Amino acid sequence: MLISQTKIAIPIMQKNEEDILKTAEDYIKKEADILELRIDAITDATSEMIENIVDTIFFPIIATNRTKSEGGDFLGSERERINLLKTCCNLKHVEYIDIELQTDPCLRDYILGKCSDAEVKTIISYHDFEKTPSVDNLLEIVNQEKELGNIAKVVVMPKDLEDTISVLAIMSRCDNTIGISMGELGSYTRLMASKFNSPITFATGGDVTAPGQIDIETMKLMLNMDLMDEGDLLDDI
Repeated sequence: MLISQTKIAIPIMQKNEEDILKTAEDYIKKEADILELRIDAITDATSEMIENIVDTIFFPIIATNRTKSEGGDFLGSERERINLLKTCCNLKHVEYIDIELQTDPCLRDYILGKCSDAEVKTIISYHDFEKTPSVDNLLEIVNQEKELGNIAKVVVMPKDLEDTISVLAIMSRCDNTIGISMGELGSYTRLMASKFNSPITFATGGDVTAPGQIDIETMKLMLNMDLMDEGDLLDDI
């Protein structure tokens, strides 16, 4: 049986603990491989609240606390934002912590050190909601990310089909890299992730958290169809 090595993550964007736990249960039933806990979406998030949520969900989690400049909702200071991520370093079910490449270098190095001490893997992310940088610039960004963390992530906005192909070019050249072209034009890049052995792709369980997201049911169906097609080809050889 062929199984995609690309994990499907679903972001949780609910604002309070009760809704987060209900949503997590729903997404687990829908067979997400990993959940992204968007701390920036939580109203008045505290370390104690995050710890209780993660322990109760009892499922692999990406901890993300996204800045306003990169599409997030966190309203506090940068130090407060990083301190909430620090809480996640020692939580058993947090598999990854997402850290923006453009975080202040001192704070970025601080949280990276805490992740290293706790042996928690990191995703170093970059978002551009206006354009797609050139392939050379994207490669430079990914190389910087990979020097810092375990997985590189670039999320960019295409203006034409060529821009979406630039994202595929990055995934074809770089291992341990998540490449996403946003919007309807780039939505297919989320499905192509498995073709390039991307470690994670992102779907939605109902709430759309980024332009061009695909619901998990469609994502799983399309990935399985691709794998079956590959299996048929192998059988014919």
